[in-house]
Amino acid sequence: MTMGFDELRTAVRGRVLASGDAEFEQVARPWSLAVTQPVAAVVEVADAAEVAAVVRYAGGAGLPVVTQPTGHGAAGGVENAILLRTGALKGLEIDPVGRVARVGAGVKWGQVQAAAAGYGLTGLAGSNPVVGVTGYTLGGGKGWFGRKYGWASNAVRAFEIVDAEGRSARVTADSDPDLFWALSGGGGDFAVVTGLEFELFPAPGLYGGRIMWPAARLAQVWDAFRELTSGAPDELSVWFSRFQFPQAPEMVGLDLAYLGDPERGRALVSVLDGIGDAVADTRTAMSVADLGDITTEPTDPSPAITRGELLAELTPEAEKILLGETLAPIISIQVRHLGGALAGPAAGARGALAERYLVSTLGIGLPHLRDAVCAKLDAVSAELAEHATGKKPFTFLAPGESAAAAFDAVTLDRLRAIKRDRDPRNVIRSNYPVLG
Repeated sequence: MTMGFDELRTAVRGRVLASGDAEFEQVARPWSLAVTQPVAAVVEVADAAEVAAVVRYAGGAGLPVVTQPTGHGAAGGVENAILLRTGALKGLEIDPVGRVARVGAGVKWGQVQAAAAGYGLTGLAGSNPVVGVTGYTLGGGKGWFGRKYGWASNAVRAFEIVDAEGRSARVTADSDPDLFWALSGGGGDFAVVTGLEFELFPAPGLYGGRIMWPAARLAQVWDAFRELTSGAPDELSVWFSRFQFPQAPEMVGLDLAYLGDPERGRALVSVLDGIGDAVADTRTAMSVADLGDITTEPTDPSPAITRGELLAELTPEAEKILLGETLAPIISIQVRHLGGALAGPAAGARGALAERYLVSTLGIGLPHLRDAVCAKLDAVSAELAEHATGKKPFTFLAPGESAAAAFDAVTLDRLRAIKRDRDPRNVIRSNYPVLG
């Protein structure tokens, strides 16, 4: 028998808000304000036992459950779902001897980095400190230190989960190889993850920052980017960007992070010192706790709209598009250097990434700009289509795309088989469901 939301309210200590309730619209919004989420209810759970109660309720009521700690990767497609907010699951423990972190599903990367840095350790974090560890890792997780240590999902030792029947379990590669494989980069479609245990890595030092130049230096900066990435050690990651901020002239910049001795990092990128007219240069020795300072991405909710494309190589034709495309009305075109351990063997569904570059485009979806921004992003992707591989990391999928773009056919078939076996009623849904 279908239970009402009033009965669900008795099962959890956190708030249960349904459409029409005060504050419902606010709590149903994801971090990505460009995405609308027409969910049936939002439940703020206090612990894993409450997650299990919600999943059992949803199964009995015939409603899907969508888990969302922050909503950075929100994609829509959640009509009539129960939106499960796990932000209160904030447990965080660092084992400096075992070099392991144990985190609840509500923990964000900035919190992990701050805790690990005191022990000379780091997680495989991305560029934004307010991104949730769990969703990022379930999608693979490509961060600043991926070239050295690979995908964040490769570092996971155990998942704490609630399955589609509402049962709690600890999943390791030995206890449940199929589910562990699927959760390791295959998305959040197979169970609700309430906690993670993952490996930390030595952080003997860090040199990083951003340099910005006027657009007149575009060719020189691009040549420097090509030079640096052609022979970069795996400890060095460099991202190239063109920027067109509102009411400002176009700029070109490089973001970089070197995991190691800062003096060595400074020497590795000394070619940049010869490019004149820099208007900003934040390069410095820094703590891994301050990774977010490199790109200074927004930490408050934003109507950002993005697209991602993978390039096997930077062909002359692709270069012409990346360097010659007019930016307005979008904000940026970014090219991230990949390779290193990201291209190596991976234990989970994420697998190796053969492509050497990731192109990420960004626009702001304000109401009066949204249509033009989306049209421009689509146009850039269409121009690059001939040079892109058609695949992309799971966490770089955009609304309207599907999980099929993130996996090869064999991997996708295996993920779908595991999904049908573990959740035949399709109760648990991710941003980009493998059965979608």
